[in-house]
Amino acid sequence: MNPLTRKRIGKIALNTTGVLVFIYAIFPVYWMVSTGFKANDQIFTTDFIPFPTHFTLDHFSRVLTEGVANNSIWLYMRNSAIVALGTVLIGSLFALLSATAIARFRFKGRGTFLILLLVVQMLPAEAMLIPLSVMIKRVGLGDQLLGIIVAQVAVTLPFGIWMLRTFVAAVPKTLEEAAWIDGASRMTTFWRVLFPLVAPGLVATSIFSFITAWNDLVFALYLMSESSGYTMPVALQYFFGQKGVDWGSIMAGSTLMTIPVVIFFLLVQRRMVSGLVAGAVKG
Repeated sequence: MNPLTRKRIGKIALNTTGVLVFIYAIFPVYWMVSTGFKANDQIFTTDFIPFPTHFTLDHFSRVLTEGVANNSIWLYMRNSAIVALGTVLIGSLFALLSATAIARFRFKGRGTFLILLLVVQMLPAEAMLIPLSVMIKRVGLGDQLLGIIVAQVAVTLPFGIWMLRTFVAAVPKTLEEAAWIDGASRMTTFWRVLFPLVAPGLVATSIFSFITAWNDLVFALYLMSESSGYTMPVALQYFFGQKGVDWGSIMAGSTLMTIPVVIFFLLVQRRMVSGLVAGAVKG
């Protein structure tokens, strides 16, 4: 077998593997969306029905018009959006400032702090549920969306700091020094020089924080006592009844819940470009 043929076979095998991985990853999403358009007789059947033979909007109509727990579905969507965007804004700010301090300054206990970040990241969110909830309620943030935001920031912040630390460290110090020589203050240098160059890392951490906060169930369920303060994941739990599960409504609600995540990703994905720093300093 000549090298050219071997190279083609390797490329075909690699592309085939990529397609299979994509199908494996996208199939649950497809099944969720297609189930939302299926009639109940096609959902509750042992037969494999990959495509809905008769499209129906009954499940979407029920979710949108009837609501959940005497509240409109848009109320839960709004609550989820406030929690997710609040987590992204507050968490990104603290993560960027912390990552800059770790990457640019040397201080006692720096290595220990980085190790603790990894240890905290390895803990599941459920392990921090009780202590975080107790502290949040003691400061008077129970039954408030701000309390959920604080909890989500605590969960996502270690990952954000660790990720942004690498991006900040990759920015050459000579760029900041050149700005100082030109008369720029440290704050101006931070926002005009450093911030644009670490934007790709900030976008990556923002996506992680947004998805984590948007999909949160345990904190929203534990910290809120009134249904009007619930988020979308908690609202979907109401379709699990004692007499059965309304899978059609669950899939329809989950499909609606996925749309804002896709929109958010499309808005920020253009910033996820690597190599913005490459070639910034010449010679």
